Amino acid sequence: MSSYEKIYQSWKNNPQDFWQEAAREIHWFKECEEVLDETNAPLYQWFKGAKTNTCYNAIDRHVIAGQGDRTALIYDSAMTGQVRKYTYAEMQDHISKFAGVLNAKGVKKGDRVLLYMPMIPEAVIAMLACARIGAIHTVVFGGFASNELAKRIIDAEPKIIVSATCGLEPGRVIAYKPLLDEALAISKSTAKTIIVKRPECDAELIDGRDFYWEKLMKVATPVDCLELEATDPLYILYTSGTTGTPKGIVRDNGGHLVAMNWSMKNVYAMSPGDVYWAASDIGWVVGHSYIVYAPLVRGCTTILYEGKPVGTPDAGAFWRVIADHKVNALFVAPTAIRAIKREDPRGEFLNNYDISAFRTLFLAGERADPDTVKWSEKMVSVPVIDHWWQTETSWSICANFMGIEHLLVKYGSPSVPSPGYDVRIFSDEGEELGPKKLGNIVVKEPLPPGGMLGIWKDNQRCIETYFKEYPGFYLTGDAGHKDEDGYLYIMGRTDDVINVAGHRLSTGSMEEVLSNMPDVAECAVVGVADELKGQIPYGFIVLKSGTEKSQDDIITEAIQSVRTEIGAVASFKNAVIVKRLPKTRSGKILRRVMSSIAGKEDYKTPATLDDPMILDEISAALFS
Repeated sequence: MSSYEKIYQSWKNNPQDFWQEAAREIHWFKECEEVLDETNAPLYQWFKGAKTNTCYNAIDRHVIAGQGDRTALIYDSAMTGQVRKYTYAEMQDHISKFAGVLNAKGVKKGDRVLLYMPMIPEAVIAMLACARIGAIHTVVFGGFASNELAKRIIDAEPKIIVSATCGLEPGRVIAYKPLLDEALAISKSTAKTIIVKRPECDAELIDGRDFYWEKLMKVATPVDCLELEATDPLYILYTSGTTGTPKGIVRDNGGHLVAMNWSMKNVYAMSPGDVYWAASDIGWVVGHSYIVYAPLVRGCTTILYEGKPVGTPDAGAFWRVIADHKVNALFVAPTAIRAIKREDPRGEFLNNYDISAFRTLFLAGERADPDTVKWSEKMVSVPVIDHWWQTETSWSICANFMGIEHLLVKYGSPSVPSPGYDVRIFSDEGEELGPKKLGNIVVKEPLPPGGMLGIWKDNQRCIETYFKEYPGFYLTGDAGHKDEDGYLYIMGRTDDVINVAGHRLSTGSMEEVLSNMPDVAECAVVGVADELKGQIPYGFIVLKSGTEKSQDDIITEAIQSVRTEIGAVASFKNAVIVKRLPKTRSGKILRRVMSSIAGKEDYKTPATLDDPMILDEISAALFS
């Protein structure tokens, strides 16, 4: 047996002993009475009766252990040219003071604090300050539309909202305060606000309701960490709901701490003092888990980057950050790598930087197509690791465990299940499918530590959404298959499995064919309603810079390639060249919207859309 297999088997043999052993690396004010509480199954709870504090584990214990001078956070803003470094001791000082600010404004354990913030250090400080006093933070991506922000304010009912005067995008300043004011008016909230003043933008404050961060911090009284139940909520993180009502995923303190530490050590091979960079945003689960919590719990240095992979100023931005801060591991969405590849297909910018400290590139957030993985391997000459997880889980369902052993990489697969995850493939009727059979990916209950506690104020919705369809199993909402070695292949959301004349086909497999074409930078395939066949696939293709072939030739080649690789059964006869794909701010491709446009159906512009102008471009490419 391999090292991974032994560890996975040890979890299977005795799950509770496995996680109790993992919990020994966390500081507990009081040990648990029960490792796994099954009372509210399928919404299990871990480490019942234990007392801990996430901020204490992320900050204070390192200072107490004599590591206060170690760099905890590096803020690198490509937007302003600023770089600021904070030691663990300095973070402790800022966090304890802002926790005091919150206390002074009446925030106590269990109260909600909403953050509507750009990627600045105050955002991380505010999250950890909430954790310090047992307030439940809910982070909303800075710049979110007022109406969507209002929905989250209505649901979470925050006592305090922490924001900034503005966020920065290439070529523009986004004023946050007017958006926040409108959201407060829509929601009729009585929350007070604390605003970080940025030099790029002023804000009008309403007397008695709005306060500047800097003024409050000058008179703040520091406070210590509160002893919390392991099962107390740490945060609420909203995901888009299919009904249009956002789902507030609730995360606990104790189980989350254990999962964060275990994954940093075993998935990412990070040791205390290593430099880790998750190139995401704190508005998403990646930012929660791997910008803020996991690196600091592990005693690493974490990078907070304000910028883009390209355009701030060029396609060498990521290599510059890795070189400047001696980054050991980068975690990024494949879409960012594809953007770099599109601008700099030969990796010429990389020659300008010394990335010799770099050890591993991790990809997640969407399917990592083999072409992107292979290009990355060629460019950086280090292991490129695809792994798969969800907001609901907070860490990897499947991964290649660099802290245990570097398993064989199979292109197109995020490798094998993490301890804690018994992954199966089910048919729509609930029958377990064998190797290479496409079906619904499910996980046997219970979810391991780090899994969601439930949905804020609506656990019945949680059960109906995730646990009702296949009793005893968590429905991931993703479709895929396993091979004979147990490697999982994610072929897209179950919505992305289309039915063409009775044949279930994965749009992900068609995308894989298109992405292997030498002129294709990135692509998406969606199902479009068809009277004759039920659905037909439609391809959207973005070309690499400098492509010399005609668009007609590329489309002809694309159609022929899918026909050759997948067969005529795919009925792939429609493709269009577009300048870019519509994506969320986290980089996920909005396939459902593209399907609606191609099918001439009504659709609602998602609040998470990075740039609404893209939809007009898509329509023009399809119908002009």
